[in-house]
Amino acid sequence: MTHSGTPTAYAVSPDSGEHWTAEGAWQVAPGLWRIPLPLPMDGLRAINVYVLETDEGLTLVDGGWAIPVARELLEKCLAQIGAGFGDIRRFLVTHVHRDHFTLATVLGHEVGAEVALGRGEEPALDMLNNVDQITESPFLAVLRSSGALEVAEQWAAGAGDDPPPPKSDWQYPTRWMEGDHTIQVGHRTVEAVHTPGHTPGHFVFADRAEGVLFAGDHVLPTITPSIGFTVPPDDQPLGHFMASLTRVRQLPDLRILPAHGPVAASTHARVDELLAHHDTRLDQCRAALAAGPATAHDVAGHLGWTRHEHRYETLDPFSRGMAAMETKAHLDLLVARGEATDEPRPDGVRYTLVAR
Repeated sequence: MTHSGTPTAYAVSPDSGEHWTAEGAWQVAPGLWRIPLPLPMDGLRAINVYVLETDEGLTLVDGGWAIPVARELLEKCLAQIGAGFGDIRRFLVTHVHRDHFTLATVLGHEVGAEVALGRGEEPALDMLNNVDQITESPFLAVLRSSGALEVAEQWAAGAGDDPPPPKSDWQYPTRWMEGDHTIQVGHRTVEAVHTPGHTPGHFVFADRAEGVLFAGDHVLPTITPSIGFTVPPDDQPLGHFMASLTRVRQLPDLRILPAHGPVAASTHARVDELLAHHDTRLDQCRAALAAGPATAHDVAGHLGWTRHEHRYETLDPFSRGMAAMETKAHLDLLVARGEATDEPRPDGVRYTLVAR
């Protein structure tokens, strides 16, 4: 993920008046609460789970990562608003990544709550449920096609460090969401809007009456979501992401209720920033290709990474891999627009700028 604007590490959320990761159930609006849950990683320190109260029980947007500390904290914070796991009637999950989906599917199946997920995530769940039949990570092929051969070797060498998560973390949802539609949540009418890009099945949820967008990872206030880090690989993740941003821009200007970072004032302002960021990135990719044909790995070396514009070669192996795949997504969009050509080679796809 590429940082921009206010550093996430220092971002105060207006609902709490504290750092956005501060423990608690923070009231965003009447009957609407934000609960940050911890993540087992340094980069993204927490995920916001949103709780909507209705006369029939609770609807949660996203669920958190299925780790004991997150589960215990969710239970503790629900108790602060006089509720418990047994009151949960539904999870609306923005996308399949484990910090959003796994605790939702585990708890949902335990308590008999509906778990709704975008249909576009089904191929990923199929793969995750048959992981014992996969001989190597599908990301390795993407890294090799990006020209990041050394990084692919480093990822492959580290693949066995962590035990695979239990199959219970990847239980299928009880309802697949397809296309744009409305969902009744108590007195609220929530619009489910399909926003592929970060993942193929990503959804956001707009409550126009309340003036808020449950944005998942699609519109984040202080960072840009990773692009190109999906299984199975998407053919045009950046093209889909930018088209989805444009669709969200056509909604009314709403407050952003993001999965990571503080509650923010304007979807329109942030979408404009995100589109401008990727337009700049595309310009930088064109400039890099002007020097001659190159792989995504080569081009990534010409770009700055994170809010601090770190050089590509100074990043850790995981971040270098993410950067190479994201650069490949930008180059693939240039190819789709007829601005570049691509030639697969054993050492990675070679991109060439089309002369104008």
